[in-house]
Amino acid sequence: MKGYTRPITLILLILLIDQISKFWVKLNMTIGQDFNILGNKFLIHFIENPGMAYGMEFGGEYGKLFLSIFRIIAVIGIGYGLHYMIKNKYHRGFTLTVAMIFAGALGNIIDCVFYGMIFSESDFYTKAVLFPEGGGYAPFLHGKVVDMLYFPLIEGNFPTWFPIWGDEHFLFFRPVFNVADSAISIGVALILLFQKRYFKEEQKVKENVNSEMLED
Repeated sequence: MKGYTRPITLILLILLIDQISKFWVKLNMTIGQDFNILGNKFLIHFIENPGMAYGMEFGGEYGKLFLSIFRIIAVIGIGYGLHYMIKNKYHRGFTLTVAMIFAGALGNIIDCVFYGMIFSESDFYTKAVLFPEGGGYAPFLHGKVVDMLYFPLIEGNFPTWFPIWGDEHFLFFRPVFNVADSAISIGVALILLFQKRYFKEEQKVKENVNSEMLED
């Protein structure tokens, strides 16, 4: 278990925060409901995402099934990669960032796989119920991802002289996301930011492995 403690602890912590926040929102808010945290700049805004990031989705029931299966395969691949990196003593920061990505992907998979079975449907007037009589709102692998973090930091209109979008309304930052999405985004950003340090260490690991093989 040497080397696994910190990544596993980080994964469990992210999953715990992600799922607690989603359960609370699902059971205490209706679709579209807001709670202001920092004025109008940070809100808890409940929506459900039936597909991929930014609300994109494949068509029909089979499209949703394909997306859920694809997510499961992807997270298995990330998990195997994380195991390989820990086993071969990759840079600790690199393994922790990959652990963040793994936890985020797994957090959203939990929604897709189980939420349709354990929750009733949320709508604009009714809060969801956990383990409702008669079953949940969707079958296995057809659940919706719960999103709630909303940061509409800047809102206004483009100047009339602005190309293409002149005088049109704009909002930054528009997407609504969750803790799992945040973990994925932060993990990817850290890899891009520190890639030279991470991959320099990775090269040293490969050189050490090759040296050990030659000695044997």
